[in-house]
Amino acid sequence: MNIEVVTSWNKKLYEAYAHRFNETYNWPFPVTVYNEDEDFFDKAPDCKKFVIRNQSRVVKNFLFDGVRFSYKVYAYTHAIINSNADGIIWLDADSIFHVPIKEDFIIENIHRDDCMVTYLGRGGMYSECGFLYFNMKHPEIKNFATVLKHMYDKDKIYEEIEYHDSYIFDVVRKQFENERNVKNHNIGDEGKAHVQYRSVLGKIYDHAKGNRKYEGGSGHWKKNKKENNDKRLYRL
Repeated sequence: MNIEVVTSWNKKLYEAYAHRFNETYNWPFPVTVYNEDEDFFDKAPDCKKFVIRNQSRVVKNFLFDGVRFSYKVYAYTHAIINSNADGIIWLDADSIFHVPIKEDFIIENIHRDDCMVTYLGRGGMYSECGFLYFNMKHPEIKNFATVLKHMYDKDKIYEEIEYHDSYIFDVVRKQFENERNVKNHNIGDEGKAHVQYRSVLGKIYDHAKGNRKYEGGSGHWKKNKKENNDKRLYRL
């Protein structure tokens, strides 16, 4: 399979934490970085328009910060619409890598021929979208990216209960499931909080969410590293 990894950052975020992504990345798939300080707006001019239109909105907290998380959505929808890959993996820039994987891991655990998207479900809570896998061979995948992008192009995200990327992803995902009978692959355990850590991905890399990103990683990885010098815990 031809698999690509996509992420985004800017200079400020790179210096704060995304440098660990770059320094530790050990998967065999090429990475495309949508850099907000370089050519991001050239690739995704509609993102710039969205930001300019909405940057003055009052934001109560991250659940209502459509602008902050819009870069991510414009990055991976641009990749989906324009790529010829077999599969695209979105990874948040606050990821830290430990165990190298191969294509076989994706085929066995992540990819499903009959599923459009693989995601981490959290039951009644919005999905964890720090990791997303897009099956580029699925007949609806480019339509999905187009509809999702349209939610931002037309400011329709502000008609929803919450405005952040994970909530909007779920809105469009469920729309495709309910209206187009699309199947998607949920690798979450439907529990809340750090679902990625509890998933098959948790033994491979650390999604250093929240303040963890500024502390150099999640506590369980630090603890395990200290107690297991031979790193047996990190082998698949």
